Amino acid sequence: MHEATLIFESPVGPLLLCADERGVTACRFDGAGANAGGGAARRHVEQLAEELRAYFTGELRLFETPLSLHGTAFRQRVWHELTRIPFAETISYGELARRIGDPKASRAVGAANGANPIAIVVPCHRVIDSAGRLHGYGGGLERKAHLLEHERRSAGATVAPLFAA
Repeated sequence: MHEATLIFESPVGPLLLCADERGVTACRFDGAGANAGGGAARRHVEQLAEELRAYFTGELRLFETPLSLHGTAFRQRVWHELTRIPFAETISYGELARRIGDPKASRAVGAANGANPIAIVVPCHRVIDSAGRLHGYGGGLERKAHLLEHERRSAGATVAPLFAA
């Protein structure tokens, strides 16, 4: 299977975009790697780069690039449900557990969030703790706060922030 990578310079730092022929496999904050690959995989990373540009300029709220997520059935359920959280909205880990039909699994949901390979697109940054505070993010809490504030501004939110960074 062919793979492709692309470094995307974003307002939250360089992102490493990876894809296979089926879709995007990763969007990571480390930004390390080479720009390489071709075919369908290359088209997927280029499409995601264009969508990320539009996201960061406030023009895009819903990503359409195909995804190729690899993980356990539980993680797949969590990641799919994350993609259903509306732009500029947040939910708690407990609420996410309820939405996947396993209300006692908030810790497992947190672990699945932490294993999310496609940051921003699979918006685990939209999950906060039950007290409305930022909690855990593989890219760091500053990036999580930046992404949430960016979405609130882009959505035209006029209310005070829901959290303190």
